[in-house]
Amino acid sequence: MKLAILFLLSSFGILQSSFSAQPNVVLILADDLGWSDLACYGSDFYETPHLDRLAREGMKFTQNYAACTVCSPTRSALMTGKYPARTHITDWIPGRMPENPKLLVPEWTKFLPLDEITLAEVFKSAGYATASIGKWHLGEGEHVPEKQGFDVNIAGTNSGSPPSYIAPWKIPTLTEGKDGDYLTDRLGEEAAAFVVRSKNKPFFLYLPHFAVHTPVQGRADLVKKYEAKLKPGLMHTNTGYAAMMESLDSAVGRVLAALEENKLTENTLVIFTSDNGGRVPTTANKSLRVGKGSAYEGGLRVPLIVRWPGVTKPGSISDTPTITMDVFPTLLEMTGVPPVASSSTTGASGRDGLNLVPLLRGSGTIIRSELFWHYPHHQHYQLGGSMPFGAIRSGDFKLIEFYNDMHVELYDLKADLGEQHDLAAAQPEKAKQLRERLHAWRNEIGAQMPLPNPNYDPAKPEHVPTPVSPKKKRKAK
Repeated sequence: MKLAILFLLSSFGILQSSFSAQPNVVLILADDLGWSDLACYGSDFYETPHLDRLAREGMKFTQNYAACTVCSPTRSALMTGKYPARTHITDWIPGRMPENPKLLVPEWTKFLPLDEITLAEVFKSAGYATASIGKWHLGEGEHVPEKQGFDVNIAGTNSGSPPSYIAPWKIPTLTEGKDGDYLTDRLGEEAAAFVVRSKNKPFFLYLPHFAVHTPVQGRADLVKKYEAKLKPGLMHTNTGYAAMMESLDSAVGRVLAALEENKLTENTLVIFTSDNGGRVPTTANKSLRVGKGSAYEGGLRVPLIVRWPGVTKPGSISDTPTITMDVFPTLLEMTGVPPVASSSTTGASGRDGLNLVPLLRGSGTIIRSELFWHYPHHQHYQLGGSMPFGAIRSGDFKLIEFYNDMHVELYDLKADLGEQHDLAAAQPEKAKQLRERLHAWRNEIGAQMPLPNPNYDPAKPEHVPTPVSPKKKRKAK
């Protein structure tokens, strides 16, 4: 079925290319970048001039969410347009269990199945050159980018973080740098080179940076710069992380410069977002409760910037709630590439996302009443991390159900963005309504639920934190 669909799309792509120039696509995904880590989203310390410029030239979304509170599920949602609960890719791969869990995680999928139709496959079948440059973390063996529609895979493996940002980085799918070379710089160079190589045909460039995931290793010259910039009262104070942010921003700038130098800017769509909220205490998520791994806004709310030259009004802002899966149908509408229809429940693409083009055109609104999250796993090792949970946002209300004891918390995000005032007891009918809808959604998409652990010892804690020995830091030359 998948091959037949891709053959038909390939035929369409040949016809399409004969009478129109398709827009190029650059899709940039940061890793663990928090809600307020960009200057244009409120950072008072990190410097991100290229991404700030992207926001000035496009649309900035103020209520955008990651599909999950950790990375691999969001990456699968970006590639397929489906909720992680639907594909059963519900944790970072391979995940981690506490020592004495009350609940056992379900038999979830630890790779992106080959019968899932990805963004790359749809674009490739429509005549696009395709490249994945950076972190993959969606499987190994046959489950690699080259098997999912990408002509080029640079630096993509099943690893969740690089051994080092400073060469030698020992990434098997990336040629080694000279001692002291910086990984984020290198990925920016590779992405810019792909733009130049592909300038005579439409291209889809997926640039999932490792930055700003740990290890916190900034270039020595930039760390020194931010150490000199520190002063009392700042929200952000991590100088190593600030250096990583600047390198990430500069790598984005290299790609934008390559587009300009090759006169491709006006025909290229650029999207920037993050896979989950910022890791606390590595960074701070302004106004939001905790961060990565959490059921709260700090773990789920992330930046989204879209630049669509000649269409989206520069400097525009959207307060409409959006989520990772929306990127899939939106990009297909923006480029004119046809969606994939399939009778297969696994093959149908983009089914959980909404097309954001009316917002980007400034010509209308989208109708979305609900967003959902399902995380039947454990994040005990993150500060503020959650045990298994599900959540629903409906209007301004957000309900979280914690699976260990099935208690719920209810928040009015418009009045209480920091989720400090639980309204579940004060508004039991609203809590009941949202809980019932959350349960119905889980049934609709076949979400896997955790099961009781027969060996759980209630006399012991689920997890006993152990001190982590600081790793010896390596400095860039």
